[in-house]
Order: sequence, then C-alpha cells, then structure tokens
Amino acid sequence: MRLTDYTDYALRVLMHLGAHPGEIITSREISQAHGISHNHLTKIVHQLGQLGVLSNLRGRAGGIRLARPPEQIMLGAVIRMTEPDFQMVECFAQDNTCTLAGRCKLKGLLLDATEAYLAKLDQVPLSTLLTPCARLTLPIT
Repeated sequence: MRLTDYTDYALRVLMHLGAHPGEIITSREISQAHGISHNHLTKIVHQLGQLGVLSNLRGRAGGIRLARPPEQIMLGAVIRMTEPDFQMVECFAQDNTCTLAGRCKLKGLLLDATEAYLAKLDQVPLSTLLTPCARLTLPIT
C-alpha cells in the first residue's frame, strides 16, 4: 500500500504543526522546511482547513495551526480524507478492465487488508508521532 505524495505531505504538515504547539506557522515556512512546492502545499493546507483539521488565520500575522489537539486527530481519518479513492489495484476502480473481474478472489482479500490497515491507523492519534525526538529534528521556523 502506497500513499500518494499528497497524503504524505498532509501528514508532514500536521506533524510539523504538532511539533510546534500553539505557534502560528505559515505554509511557506513549512514548504521550505520540508522541500515541498508551496503551490502544492497551499492546496493541501486549504483542504485540511476545509476538513476542520487546521485553522487558517488570515492577515499580516496569519498562518496555520492545528484546529484540535494532536490527541484528537486520528491518522486513519486524515488518510481517508486525503485518499478518497484509495485503490490498491485496478479492480477497485469503477472503470475496471481486468479480465479476471468477477472470478478473482484477490479483490476481497485486498479489501479486507485495506480495511485492517485503515482500522489500525484509526486508533493512532497524531500525538503518537510527536515524540521529543521528532520535535528536535523538525526544522525550527
């Protein structure tokens, strides 16, 4: 199972903000700290704000911060929000062209595995990723 870069970057944003509790940080600072395109990161930050995970603060001293404590942000929920079409193989898609569709038992097995994967991450809060070591190694902005 491979997450898209979009989800990877979304998790990095959340980890960065979680490692700097209470601080208002700009998306530009995060993009520079993690080597992510600012334009791409802006889209991610916008979606996370729309989903209620981030608070966007406008104005001269504006920026972003977590909308909830890290203990209340579950990784499984974030992944579901940023990977709405989480498909491991072609047969998960509506436009499936696999010649084995309808006869193959792999799809059911992979669906079960995907659900188990996400169910495990549903139990893991963002705070789990924010060890003192992570706080020290994240770039200070």
